[in-house]
Amino acid sequence: MIKPQETIFESGNEMAALAASQINYHIMGYYPITPSTQIAEELDQMRADGLHDILLIAADGEHGAAGICYGASLGGGRVFNATSANGLMYALEQLPVQSGTRFPMVLNLVTRSISGPLDIKGDHSDLMFTLNTGWIILLAKDPQRVYDMNIMAVKIGEHPDVNLPVIVAYDGFFTSHQKRVVSYFKNKEDVQEFVGKLPPKRVVAIDPENPVTIGPYMNEPDLINNKYQLSKAMDKAYEIIPQVFEEFCKISGRKYELVEGYRMEDAQIAIFALNSTYDTVCEAVDILRQKGIKVGVATTNVLRPWPKREIQELLKNVKILAVLDRQESYGAKGGNMTIEIKATLQELEKGPKVVSRIYGLGGKDFFLEEALTLFEDMNLVLEGKKEIPDFDYIGAYPGDENYVPKRYMKPIKAEWTKNIQLNTRDLTAMPKRIVPGHGACPGCGIFPNLNLLLKGIEGDVVLLFHTGCGMVVTTAYPQTAFRVTYIHNLFQNGAATLSGLVEMYNQRRKRGEIPDRDLTFILVTGDGGNDIGMGPTIGAALRNHKMIIFEYDNGGYMNTGYQLSYTTPYGASTSTSHVGKAQFGKSTFHKDTPQIMAATNIPYVATVAESDPIDFVKKAKKAQKIMREEGLVYIKALSACPLNWGDEPSKERRVIQAAVDCCFHPLYEIDHGKTTITYDPEKKGKKIPVIEWLSMMGRTKHLTRPEYKHIVEEFQAEVDRRWERLKARHEHPLL
Repeated sequence: MIKPQETIFESGNEMAALAASQINYHIMGYYPITPSTQIAEELDQMRADGLHDILLIAADGEHGAAGICYGASLGGGRVFNATSANGLMYALEQLPVQSGTRFPMVLNLVTRSISGPLDIKGDHSDLMFTLNTGWIILLAKDPQRVYDMNIMAVKIGEHPDVNLPVIVAYDGFFTSHQKRVVSYFKNKEDVQEFVGKLPPKRVVAIDPENPVTIGPYMNEPDLINNKYQLSKAMDKAYEIIPQVFEEFCKISGRKYELVEGYRMEDAQIAIFALNSTYDTVCEAVDILRQKGIKVGVATTNVLRPWPKREIQELLKNVKILAVLDRQESYGAKGGNMTIEIKATLQELEKGPKVVSRIYGLGGKDFFLEEALTLFEDMNLVLEGKKEIPDFDYIGAYPGDENYVPKRYMKPIKAEWTKNIQLNTRDLTAMPKRIVPGHGACPGCGIFPNLNLLLKGIEGDVVLLFHTGCGMVVTTAYPQTAFRVTYIHNLFQNGAATLSGLVEMYNQRRKRGEIPDRDLTFILVTGDGGNDIGMGPTIGAALRNHKMIIFEYDNGGYMNTGYQLSYTTPYGASTSTSHVGKAQFGKSTFHKDTPQIMAATNIPYVATVAESDPIDFVKKAKKAQKIMREEGLVYIKALSACPLNWGDEPSKERRVIQAAVDCCFHPLYEIDHGKTTITYDPEKKGKKIPVIEWLSMMGRTKHLTRPEYKHIVEEFQAEVDRRWERLKARHEHPLL
């Protein structure tokens, strides 16, 4: 019996969130990454509104998110996650752990190009890394299927003969953000009835009466049997998936098959394409059918288990087939789908000629005209009028062998930066290493802070940026805003990368291979980079490489749309800590990164603020001196983000000053373990209650309402506690 449904105009991400809320998972462990972030944002908003009971846990990175999800699944409940691209790559080692121990969960993979270079648009380079992880993989070419596949995924993965985790994969931006008219079940109870209650006999790690060992050490001959059992479970999934599809059809009216095709019944020429591209090719099929050319298009709704028999049946009468891959298995002259299709069709007595085409990398659109051209070329091949390569790219262009990169500005000379005095006039004369022309928002604090830091740094500089707003707005290819060497690496590994560069520079200088001159290496991090990157940052500190780590702390993941960071203030509203009847904003206090870094016993730690530029530059100069003589130093600035803080760009310096005066961001330094407060608002008679600072920003203005008085009191008490401890260290001769 078809259950009551309503229609809505929503995107794939919104439908994934809606399905998850109706299923009412127990836990979602997540970490924000474009373009999957919106799922967690939507679910958090729903939670704030009291629409579900899912506990959302913001991890320290995708690897941590995968660990949270695995641990939660060991408790026997339902678990959900979403990620993309390098987020998947960071989590990848956890995927075989989940499948190898046979604990179901659902992961939405919103496909995106894997870095580097950094690209946030959609292709399938991430998806293809999952083929050998032991996860069931369902494909969703449109928002309707995102909703439906998410619901069916639970029932498939939890089947007692399967017990495997499931990926629902759909195209980043093409499906994740484009809206369509979608049907959904009016009553969440109908969804919950379909997925059923939790299986009663699942192994769990929280039953003291029945203790179990999960994930033991296993060698031959046992490991091969473990993998054999996983293989048999995947075989069982091949049987179960069509049954679940049929059961879902009975309540929804929407029928799905393992594979599907359009006008394939007599097609002599066909294209095989995954997900959203399928609809584009369907249009081309209709146009060419009107011209009497027998063309068709094929796809699969299930990538693992691979529906070999169904694909063979669908393609057995085709004479020439083009397989479109949105990634390449480099060196194999094709993408993964080409390789798998060729292997599948070679079993046929007389299979089609297969050509491989790589397309759409980095989110490049695949146009109707390109599908028509490919079909027409294959038709000419069929007629014996043309030859085409077995492997080629669509939309790529040859490089210019004579191209010489344009130098947009003269590099900084080391002597220009020396003998700069600590006064306003001399500081303005210091040449900028980062020039105007970047794409930052009005009032962005990143560049005032960076330029203040660099005013205190003499000589030649190499900058490494974590992923974040600071790098995104300065390096849009082929242009750059940097007058010095710039490097980018991802959030989680910048400190390790710069460590390697520092030591290579020292080794080559030591061996006389390069000139013996001083270079200052600076890691610039922010936008949550010292959440996911905290481990490598601590590692670099413990090794004590001669480098500077500078953190512009804007209190959120701003480059992905302002999700909560561990440095976000208590009670602040973000896109993953909404305010509503069921929650008040971020539920934990801000991370004290300077104290964490001080605990590594590095020689120098300092906090700075653009509201006190002389103090800022003085500490930068001191940091460089100590770094050159002894090792790693760390400096943190509170960096304004008017777009997401919800205040006026023209007032940012006052907002930063208020953060300093209320002691949320106290100014101090820790020089060889000795703490010195460099600005004491109490002694200057300028200390203010924390609510005065909170009331200046839209993200925390709700805390001025009477119902949040207790939150403000807790916030004030924590800020006071930290300030009192800081004063005690300042007074103590050893601290």
